Amino acid sequence: MNTLTPPKAAIKPHKITFHDHTRIDPYYWMNDRNNPEVIEYLNQENDFLKESLAHTETLQKELFEEMKGRIKEDDESVPYFKDGFFYYTKYISGAEYPIFCRKAESLEAEEEIILDVNKLAEGNEYFNVSSLAVSTNQQLLAFAQDNIGRRIYSIKIKNLETGELLSDEINNVTGNLTWANDNKTIFYSKQDPNTLRSFQIFKHRIGTTQDKDELIFEEKDDTFTCHISKSKSKQYLFICSESTVSSEIRFLNADEPDGKVQLIQTRERDLEYHADHFGEDFLIMTNHNHATNFKLVKTPVKSPQKANWKDIIPHRKDVLLEGFEVFQDHLVLEERFNGLTRIHINPWNDKAPHYIEFTEPTYSTWTSYNPEFSTKLLRFGYNSLTTPSSTYDYNMETGEKTLLKQQEIVGGYTPEEYQSERLWAKAEDGTMVPISLVYKKESFKKDGSCPLLQYAYGSYGFSTDAIFSSNRLSLLDRGFVFAIAHIRGGQEMGRYWYEDGKMLKKKNTFTDFICCSEYLIDQKYTSPDKLFAMGGSAGGLLMGTIINIKPELYKGVIAAVPFVDVVTTMLDESIPLTTGEFDEWGNPKEKTYYDYMLSYSPYDNIEKKDYPNLLITSGLHDSQVQYWEPTKWAAKLRTEKTDHNLLLLYTNMDAGHGGASGRFQSLKEMAMEFAFIIDLSKA
Repeated sequence: MNTLTPPKAAIKPHKITFHDHTRIDPYYWMNDRNNPEVIEYLNQENDFLKESLAHTETLQKELFEEMKGRIKEDDESVPYFKDGFFYYTKYISGAEYPIFCRKAESLEAEEEIILDVNKLAEGNEYFNVSSLAVSTNQQLLAFAQDNIGRRIYSIKIKNLETGELLSDEINNVTGNLTWANDNKTIFYSKQDPNTLRSFQIFKHRIGTTQDKDELIFEEKDDTFTCHISKSKSKQYLFICSESTVSSEIRFLNADEPDGKVQLIQTRERDLEYHADHFGEDFLIMTNHNHATNFKLVKTPVKSPQKANWKDIIPHRKDVLLEGFEVFQDHLVLEERFNGLTRIHINPWNDKAPHYIEFTEPTYSTWTSYNPEFSTKLLRFGYNSLTTPSSTYDYNMETGEKTLLKQQEIVGGYTPEEYQSERLWAKAEDGTMVPISLVYKKESFKKDGSCPLLQYAYGSYGFSTDAIFSSNRLSLLDRGFVFAIAHIRGGQEMGRYWYEDGKMLKKKNTFTDFICCSEYLIDQKYTSPDKLFAMGGSAGGLLMGTIINIKPELYKGVIAAVPFVDVVTTMLDESIPLTTGEFDEWGNPKEKTYYDYMLSYSPYDNIEKKDYPNLLITSGLHDSQVQYWEPTKWAAKLRTEKTDHNLLLLYTNMDAGHGGASGRFQSLKEMAMEFAFIIDLSKA
C-alpha cells in the first residue's frame, strides 16, 4: 500500500456531444503540451513515481546492470553482400548507437565507416537514424535522422568518397526514401504537418534546395497513406498507397526518374496487393477474389491490371501467405500455419517444393535481407523463447543449413535450463487461443505459486511471435513465468484471426486475453495474486479494458503508451493516425461504431471499484498515442478507484512512442517496469 500523497490534477469539465449523447471529460484541458500546467502535472507524476519506487532503486540498478551485462558491447551483424560491398553494422564498448560499415569485395578488405551514429547523436537526449540508402554507384549515402522522437525526420546525404556531408537537407519528412538509378535523384515521402499522415511523394535532385523538389504524387484520400520503395531487381520504383483494407500501387522505371508513373491496379474497397518485379512480370501477393489468406499471382509489366493476374500460389484456407522473396532459381514464401511461421522453398524448375524444418514447439522464423538475385543461398533468421536470435544461410538446392551467428549472451546462458510450452485456452465463443510460455525449470512449480507476466498486443493484424529476449532472463531467473497470449486481432492463426478482432468484433481481443489469464490460473501456472499483465500502444488499450472487465484477476498491470481514450481520439481527425484507422476500430461518426467503441473505451468505462496496481508509461513527444491519453487516464483513475494499490504514471519528457533511444538508455525504463512487478510479486 502506498502512503505517499499522489498528485491531484485540476478538474475542468468539458462537454463532448455527439449523436445526441454528451460525455463530460474532466481532463480534456491536458490536450496542450505547451500549457505549463500540463508540464507541471507530468513532472509531479514523475516525482511521485520516483518516491513510490525509491525502495526499489537498488533492484532497478541491479536489473539494469544485469540486462546491460548480457549484451555484447563490441558486436557486429552478419555482413551481407550487395553491389560489390559487404555491408554490416557494429557496436563498440560504451557506445549507445550503431556504426554502419562496409568492405569492398572481400571481408579481408579495409573497413570503411559510412556512418557513425554516436558522433551524430552527441548533445542529443534522443536520437534515431533510419532508412539508410546507398546510391546505385555506391558513392552517396542518404539517411534520415530524428532527434525528438516524434518520427519527423530530416534527410541528409553523405559523399562516401570524401566523407563530407552535402549541402542538401530535406526537412520535416517521414524518413521513407529511395534512390533512382541515375545517382542524382532521391524520392521521398512527406507527412501532413498536423496529422503526420504520409501523403506526398517528392523528387529531389542532388545539389538543389528542398523548395525546388517536385511533387510527383499526392494521396488525397485521408484514410490512405503512401510510401515509395524499390524492386529487388532495382528496375522499378513503387509508389504504394495503402489503407487498412485496400492498396494501390504505381510504378516508375528507376532508370528514368523523369519518366511516366504508371498504375498497376486501381484501388478497390477490400482489395489488397503487394508487388515485386521478376523478368517481364510483376509478382503480386493479393487477397483478390476472396483469397482471405492471400495468394501469389503474376501479371505482365506491360499490362498489369488485375484482369491479367494469373495464380502462381493459389489461396489456401489454412495457410496465411505473409510475404515472398524472389531469386533467379527459387521463389521463397513466408507463411503462417497453425499459429507458427514457416519458410517454403519453391524452385522455378520442376523440382519439388519443400519447407525448412524446425523442431521446437513454439518459435519464430523469417527471411532476412536478401539483396542478391542470382544466389542459391537464402539468409534467414530463427529464434524461440529459449533459443537466442540466430542467423543462417540455407542452400535452397542441397538443404544445407549453416549457422552464421547466434546472439551471444555475455556471462553465459544454458538453454537447457529453461522450458517453453505451447498451450491452448478456450475463448468465450469456443475458439481455441494459443499461448506460448517459458520458465526456468528449477524454479517452476505448477501449483499456482509462481509469478507470471502475461503479454499481448492483438491489433492491426500484427502477430506476436515467440521470440527470445536476454532481458527477460532477469524475470525468469527470479522465478517468473512469461506468457504470450496470441489473441484475436493479430494474424497468428490466419487472416480471419485479425478479422475476428477488429471493428465490431474488437471485444474478442479483450475476452480472449481474459480467458487466457483464467486458463493459466486454472492450470496452476499462477494465481490472481501472482498474475501480471503487460501491453503497449494498442496493447495498452487491451490493458485498460481488461482491468475494467476483470480487475480481480491481476496483481499488477503495465500499460505502455496506452491508447485508452478511444472515442474522443477517433472523433478528432486532426490527431495523427485517426483517419487511417477507421477500418481498424470503426468511425464513431457512425452511431453503431460510436456506441460499440464507447462500450469498451478504457477512459470512458472507469468505475468506482478496486483496480490492480498500475504502472502507466508515456512519451511527451509521442506521435502515435498522444501523451494526454495515458495522462488523463491516470488522473481519472486516481479519482475513481476505491483501493490503495499503486497507480504510477511515468512520462519520458524527451522521447516519443518508442521510449528512450540508444542500446542501454531504454533498459533503464525496462528495469523500472521489471522492478515494479518483482516487488509486487513478493508482497
